[in-house]
Amino acid sequence: MKFKPLGARAMVKEVEREQTTESGIVLPDTAKEKPQNAEVVAVGAHEDVKVRVGDVVVLRKYSGTEVKVDGEEHRIVDAEDILGIVEG
Repeated sequence: MKFKPLGARAMVKEVEREQTTESGIVLPDTAKEKPQNAEVVAVGAHEDVKVRVGDVVVLRKYSGTEVKVDGEEHRIVDAEDILGIVEG
């Protein structure tokens, strides 16, 4: 199924990262905070959306609405919830 966000929104998929404590303990999924980095999967046709598909972005904590598309978890976020693009 294809999904295209409307207005000044983008659909993102969280970038998985293994989190460890300073002492080297790997944290389980249940103990982790919600990731703030995500890859842009789709964007709405609006001039306020300054990102493109494939960009890795930093989001506000706890922003967006979680949706399942083709069995995968995604978030729909407003353009103002995208804080910046990760380069490099």
